[in-house]
Amino acid sequence: MRRVKHLAVLTLLASSSVAAARETVTTGTVIAEMTDLERLCRLPEVDYRTVQFTSYDRRSATPGGPEWFANSDGFGGAPQPPFLETLREPGHDGVGRYLMAEVDGPGVIVRTWTAAINGRLQVYLDGADQPVYDGPTERFLHHPYDSFLEGSGVAADVLDGTFYQRDAGYCPLPFAKGCRVVWEGNPKKTHFYYIQARKYLAPVDVQTFRPADLATFRDQIEAASRVLKGEPPASVAPTDETREIAALVVPGRSVTAVELDGASAITELVTQVKAMNERAALRGVVMSIAFDGHTSAQVQSPVGDFYAAAPGVNPYHSLPFVVEESGRMTSRFVMPYARSARISFKNLTDEPVVIAGHVKVAPREWDAERDLHFRARWRVMHDLSSETPVDIPFLVAGGAGRFVGAVSLMLNPSRGTHPNGSWWGEGDEKLFVDGDRFPAWYGTGSEDYYNYSWSAVDLFDYAYCGQNRNDGPANRGFVSNYRFHLIDDQPFRNRLAFYMELLMHDKVDGFSYACLAYHYARPGTIDDHRPITRRDVAEPRLPEGWKPKAYRATEEATFLEPQELAPPDAVYEEGEQWTGGDMLAWTPEDKGDTLELKVPISKAGRYQVRLGMALDARSGVVSATLDGEPFGFGGGEGKMELYSARRTMCRASASDRVELSEGEHTLTLTYEGGPAAGAPADGPRIGVDFLWLQP
Repeated sequence: MRRVKHLAVLTLLASSSVAAARETVTTGTVIAEMTDLERLCRLPEVDYRTVQFTSYDRRSATPGGPEWFANSDGFGGAPQPPFLETLREPGHDGVGRYLMAEVDGPGVIVRTWTAAINGRLQVYLDGADQPVYDGPTERFLHHPYDSFLEGSGVAADVLDGTFYQRDAGYCPLPFAKGCRVVWEGNPKKTHFYYIQARKYLAPVDVQTFRPADLATFRDQIEAASRVLKGEPPASVAPTDETREIAALVVPGRSVTAVELDGASAITELVTQVKAMNERAALRGVVMSIAFDGHTSAQVQSPVGDFYAAAPGVNPYHSLPFVVEESGRMTSRFVMPYARSARISFKNLTDEPVVIAGHVKVAPREWDAERDLHFRARWRVMHDLSSETPVDIPFLVAGGAGRFVGAVSLMLNPSRGTHPNGSWWGEGDEKLFVDGDRFPAWYGTGSEDYYNYSWSAVDLFDYAYCGQNRNDGPANRGFVSNYRFHLIDDQPFRNRLAFYMELLMHDKVDGFSYACLAYHYARPGTIDDHRPITRRDVAEPRLPEGWKPKAYRATEEATFLEPQELAPPDAVYEEGEQWTGGDMLAWTPEDKGDTLELKVPISKAGRYQVRLGMALDARSGVVSATLDGEPFGFGGGEGKMELYSARRTMCRASASDRVELSEGEHTLTLTYEGGPAAGAPADGPRIGVDFLWLQP
């Protein structure tokens, strides 16, 4: 009975997706799509295109042309105003009036974003004389629904972290006849923006957004919020059809772990890799999933990279993927097939690997006209140089389908210790659809596409976006960013090409860029994938013995190794991540233990005094003083929490600018205890990588 019941659930999901496209489009129906993974498996009943309006540099007019990588895209003072039209030239106050976005015909605003923007925004729907929104631009682009909360019964915390993800807003605003977004502001000041909208390409009945919609669709908002906060989506309901994965894969061999027959859909895929070298195995074991007898598997990816978190285990929680500290990795992408599915693993490492887990399968009718296979084909480019900007190809495909997400998995060997100097992501996303000669999406920065801004170094995860790895210091080391498209997916009828510029602050050699473009496509779709080689998946390693570089934000900085500061009996721990190949490894025994570092100042002046501190599973909480006085270490709380269960990272401590005389000064570290999870079993160890003096 449970199997029959779940078949009914999936059939209902499939039919409801079709019905939702045919019935009236409302704020509520699009909110329901925000957690509906099953709807992505079919071509839309009513075709649409997701259009994008951004502050990209308008000098970038010809693909590959002289200004293709121009980068004045919202900082202010661009040579050409980054808008559709100038409605009123700037006055004496520098404020002009500009058309920021315009869609003719029925559609839905589905995503907004900004890093920072000045001025006033007016949003007009269906040609109305009065705007539905008239207020601060930044408020609308970050939190579109906030202006409509009063009297709705929707609590602000229902939207935080769900409809509002980092610097982006996912707040559907449907319109029946069209929309215009007008900005009044000073284009010489910062004005980054994205507005994405669904534009229907065929007649469809749309109920235009009204502020009262938040009250009308309160139940749908709260239900979507629960799933976006972590409650399983409807597509992963329990089913009797659970197939275990248990495979020993020896070096150089392939093993078929699961074979499935009959029209069905994979609703959950769970894998866990067990090996002596877990990190090497997660990159070096390639998972293939072939649907309906295809000789070239639609999914081909290293196991860890497939789950958008690599290298190693980097815990995070999104709507389609979950990675746990235990190493258990779960996919919730729905993967339908007409006749069969085969999951296999190939071991390109030098050690045997055990793959454990399961798949959940539910019977599902295959629609020969509209159903799509799930696809994710990994690629990597090693040994890149950032001297010249380049468009990294994620996917070039011929066929029909939907683009539903992307991940960047990088090794950044920059020597910078500050984001303004180590940043890799000045480059923009560029997406071409069908017959486009110019990108339908042209962004303003890699992190802007991934929904954050200003080269942020912190880790974060949301249902649709996140940065689940960033080793540091700053943006150096291994970095992973992901984004998934639920209501902002991009359907394509015959062609899709997605690129991300690699444009860095500094010339860096040896950059490695791996990526995946998650998409659904009709059988027979072709793409530019190439076979994955042993060299492609060799365990990624950072260059050893690196030294920080005084550049841009760190110009005139002095960097000192711990050996120049620590007592003679200090102990050091080797590692490719650390400057010079090692770090100071202090092992306090009790809370309150201290370590003194002698800081030489060759010239009196005002300095920031910053330490490169290790974050890992043996670290705890530390505080610091300089000559017995607080100096801004750890920010407002005066302490740094250095514990990280699964990752090994480096973060530079905060510092006030303090007056220091010429001569020797004493920096004292105090151990404040272990993390909330408790002290490590093998005792605490505090790592100090470098001292950074910034005049």
